Amino acid sequence: MTATAEVTLERREVVPLRRTAAGLWSDAWYRLRRDRVTMAALAVIVLLILVSLAAPIFEELVFRYKFDQQDLLHAYNPPTLDPIYYIFGADEIGRSQAVRLLYGGRVSLGVGFAAASLQLTIGVGLGLAAGYLRGRIDELVIFVITVLNSIPQIFLLLIVASLFAPGPLPLIGIISVLGWTQITNFVRGQTLSLREREFITAAKTVGATTPRVLFRHLLPNVMPLIIVLAAIDVGTIMLLEAALSFLGLGIQPPIPSWGNMLTNATQYFFRGGHLVVTPGFLIFMTVLCLYLVGDGLRDALDPRLKTH
Repeated sequence: MTATAEVTLERREVVPLRRTAAGLWSDAWYRLRRDRVTMAALAVIVLLILVSLAAPIFEELVFRYKFDQQDLLHAYNPPTLDPIYYIFGADEIGRSQAVRLLYGGRVSLGVGFAAASLQLTIGVGLGLAAGYLRGRIDELVIFVITVLNSIPQIFLLLIVASLFAPGPLPLIGIISVLGWTQITNFVRGQTLSLREREFITAAKTVGATTPRVLFRHLLPNVMPLIIVLAAIDVGTIMLLEAALSFLGLGIQPPIPSWGNMLTNATQYFFRGGHLVVTPGFLIFMTVLCLYLVGDGLRDALDPRLKTH
């Protein structure tokens, strides 16, 4: 009996400990991996980014045709595999549509992500400060937001864009400076609802400074929804870039972007309809996938929004 008891005791000692609860981010990633639509959309976005970044490699090793190389004898050439660089056809001066789409993706995606990042930096900083500090800072921020929101955004963009030389960097700055109001309003509202919570009061009681409260306690609590806004904003900015390019105030040739390629193709729709299809499809797919990713992130980061 003694031997049996000792064996039983040994067996009980080797039982593995219970796993601790998963954190917010690991739990969100666990749910996100099981969302096939979101993961497929994320895969498409990552693929587009990687292919666009590798544009010089494809240009040199696959197509062997420069993005600005012209061949007037093959103007409006329809899509063909012989030669391979005309797989998506040729434009009005014989340039490879495929190679220009690769370089256009670098510009369009770059403008979208860069402008969204700058826009979030401005909006989150002002929103946290206005919501937590209140007083004159909050009043000034609300006044500026009210004035800017009283003017139609596209009209305001046209006024400001017409004052600067068209190009990627001015466009990023213009969209970022004029597009922070919605993010600021959202972050300010979230901060107002959190500033009187117990964990903020406890942090101030133990002597936490204002920057520590803002960036160590408030920011992590609004970060999940900020990530969702960022995914959606990139798609919105890409649509704005295409709209401004259509009006002649966005990225100007010879720098290719999906927006100005689509704009340029509309002038030759009946002679080269294939020139409209590819940039339009890429803009559509990118914006759609970004919205799907944003929706999936919202469900993964806040399971209370799920309906099942």
